[in-house]
Amino acid sequence: MRVPSITGPAGFPAGRGLSTRPAARPTQLDAARRPVPYRPGMPPAIPIALFALAGFTTGAGMRMLDPLLPSIAAAFGVGIAEAAWLIAGFVLPYGLVQLVAGPLGDRLGKVRIACFAVLLFGLGLIASTFATRLGGLVALRAWCGLFAGAVIPLLMAHIADSVPYAERQVTISRFLTGMVMAQLLAGSGAGLLAEQAGWRAPFLVLGVLALGIGGLLALRLGPALWRRPAAAAGGRGMAAYLDLLRTASGRWLMAIAFLDGALLFGGAFPFTGAFLIEELGRSPGEAGPIVAGFGLGAFAYTRMARPLLRRFGERGLLTLGGGALAVLLTGLALAPAWPVVALIQVAMGLAFYMFHGVLQTLATEALPEARGTAVGAFALALFLGQSAGSLGFGLGLTVIGYRGAFLAAAIAVCALALWARRGARVA
Repeated sequence: MRVPSITGPAGFPAGRGLSTRPAARPTQLDAARRPVPYRPGMPPAIPIALFALAGFTTGAGMRMLDPLLPSIAAAFGVGIAEAAWLIAGFVLPYGLVQLVAGPLGDRLGKVRIACFAVLLFGLGLIASTFATRLGGLVALRAWCGLFAGAVIPLLMAHIADSVPYAERQVTISRFLTGMVMAQLLAGSGAGLLAEQAGWRAPFLVLGVLALGIGGLLALRLGPALWRRPAAAAGGRGMAAYLDLLRTASGRWLMAIAFLDGALLFGGAFPFTGAFLIEELGRSPGEAGPIVAGFGLGAFAYTRMARPLLRRFGERGLLTLGGGALAVLLTGLALAPAWPVVALIQVAMGLAFYMFHGVLQTLATEALPEARGTAVGAFALALFLGQSAGSLGFGLGLTVIGYRGAFLAAAIAVCALALWARRGARVA
């Protein structure tokens, strides 16, 4: 069954979340529960494509800076090291806002908060085009990161509220198309635009796009934009984090997310480009498209999620995806030339989302009465793992080099996949 839009009155999965039964995991049978009847004040139907576009703008806002740093550094008369504060200025607020965005969305309405966040994110991008000092631009990047971080977790939590569990992973994969396309297009698009019109042009174009998408979301919400949905449970605010961590399964999910971020998001993945340059003799311009092959594999997952889930199930995808990641990281450690790395990157994107997609879906069921908080906690754990992983992998490079670090990551990912399969007791 195709799910063309995300609606307020759609069915909810059965309440076998982590907060009520620590040892239980949602099963395919959850989808059979009778739909919750529509009540006035619920958000109207919103096309999943519009959610994906919102994800694209925030994902592009994160990745657009990759090719722009040299130009910005030159414009402000600083070195690359100083200009790198623009990256930290975005990433730190992006991760830390998860602490408040989830509870706020549970209390006031997830789509409402996400809509306002997209609009404020767009305003920050447009304001960035008028920055005259590096410090001001860093502050505006922090503003953008703060509001961008609220968008994807809240929209994903709303999808979980609205889609039966059996359809949820497929629907989330369609939503993630926006993020994947941002990974593929944001860096190269920003670089080409900057070459033609200067480094400020990508900020202006993306800012206008974000305002347009935020405006479309506001129009689809209509009067519901200005009032709390009748379906909002209210939640327990920050106390919901304690509800999540009191259960063994909740702690398991947060630990898995942290290790996922440490070994992959912040560990092996960001260093592939440097490996191509320093070990295999590629230029930065050549390394970029090779690394972007990861996005091709990720996009393939968004199209293949349904048959993969039907064929292997969630535990099977955890095993297959995690095992493939371990094999591919081993292949990366042994790669003799860049064409091998190029093939590995495409396969890596598919394998990663097979593994990570299941974890994301489980996170949506971790705290059914406060999904925004649960998904936000998952994103925060992922972010903290990413930060720790980048430091740990960088230290590993000085001791055992790129190939040794990739091999160590492969062994650790294999253990992680086995632990994930054992912990995810799904049908």
